[in-house]
Amino acid sequence: MLLDFIQQNVFLVLLALISGGMLLYPLLRGGPGGGVSVAEATLKINREDAVVVDVRESDEWGKGHIPGARHITLGQLEKRLHEIEKFKARPLIVCCASGGRSTKACEVLKKAGFAQVFNLNGGMGAWAEANLPITTK
Repeated sequence: MLLDFIQQNVFLVLLALISGGMLLYPLLRGGPGGGVSVAEATLKINREDAVVVDVRESDEWGKGHIPGARHITLGQLEKRLHEIEKFKARPLIVCCASGGRSTKACEVLKKAGFAQVFNLNGGMGAWAEANLPITTK
């Protein structure tokens, strides 16, 4: 009976499998190094003493960044890992403008042995949209 249903509704079954896979992909890809929402990031900063690493370019950084963030552009990250080596045991929240560059930075940091690396979903755009503090100092 189930086999008959599948044969008669191949496209429906394929659609269900594909959409389910698309929903599960972020979860399977997540974990350490996965994305965190702005709310989750603020909890990690406040409760777990997470360090924010901003990988945007200098001109972007100058227009505003998360207070207390460390600025290391994506292009310089591998050369400047020694500057954040002391934070290996703490959670790192990596951000950029929208989340693309920070995804690459998370990969670099995980390969360098950082255990708790999290990409800020939506980047600085999401941070600003949530009306969270931004500084230019």
